[in-house]
Amino acid sequence: MTTAAYADRACHLTVVVTENVRLARDTYRVRFECPELARRVVPGQFLMLRLHGENDPLLGRPLALYDTVVDTSGTPIGVDVVYLVVGKMTSRLARLTAGAKLDVWGPLGNGFPNEPVEQLFMVAGGIGQTPFLALGREALGLRSYGDRNRASGYAQKATLCYGARNAEYLAGVEDFRSLGLDVRVSTDDGSAGQRGLVTDLLNAALDAVPAGTSQRIVCCGPEKMMEAVAHLAMRREVPCQVSLETPMACGIGICFSCVTKVRDESGAGWDYRRTCVEGPVFDAKEIVF
Repeated sequence: MTTAAYADRACHLTVVVTENVRLARDTYRVRFECPELARRVVPGQFLMLRLHGENDPLLGRPLALYDTVVDTSGTPIGVDVVYLVVGKMTSRLARLTAGAKLDVWGPLGNGFPNEPVEQLFMVAGGIGQTPFLALGREALGLRSYGDRNRASGYAQKATLCYGARNAEYLAGVEDFRSLGLDVRVSTDDGSAGQRGLVTDLLNAALDAVPAGTSQRIVCCGPEKMMEAVAHLAMRREVPCQVSLETPMACGIGICFSCVTKVRDESGAGWDYRRTCVEGPVFDAKEIVF
């Protein structure tokens, strides 16, 4: 079962926005200075963001780490978060300019495992690509995150399979390609990459892996997509982790608004687990979709 990651190391800070730029249709990247948080966060963890000095909306919003920002010496000094405009909070966030302030608390939740593997597959749908830039960078040994004892460079090859509605919604593709990742794209309408489902990309990529190669899949996106990837992984007997996008209110395990069904150790029954402290990353076999 997944180990709980309580917020005992989280910090609650007011930060200054340095950039807030558009990446794709309704999709933005906000950057803010926050050395303390940047030193601690690892790929797969998330932050809670709230508009500073505002009470509408009252609650913060959970957003995954996109990447850390480092200075010329490689010291983490800031954080990038990518978000999709879908409601009041993100609509107001998109209008912020450099110099604006945000209330941030984190890092929260657990991260992706950094276990050695020859081939890592990252599968994203919609805005689900956001946790994978930092993960790809770490997996290929291009940057270390969090505790300096956390290993990097644990994958020989990393592939991103990224699906979106159409070309307008593909965000950060060049960021991923700049790392040297094998990037494969699909769209519902065929306006970019292959027309069809992201699972089609994954199936083809898995078929091309030489026999005997150790593999792992990590996945984030719409629930139906993650369910399909989880079933595909089980059929192929490939380990798979999913990063859930369950709506949250507090982010620290108090409100129980983000519970998800997780199988018990016997596999015969299930219980509710809080995505914020016992996730957001779970073994796909544990989740009752």
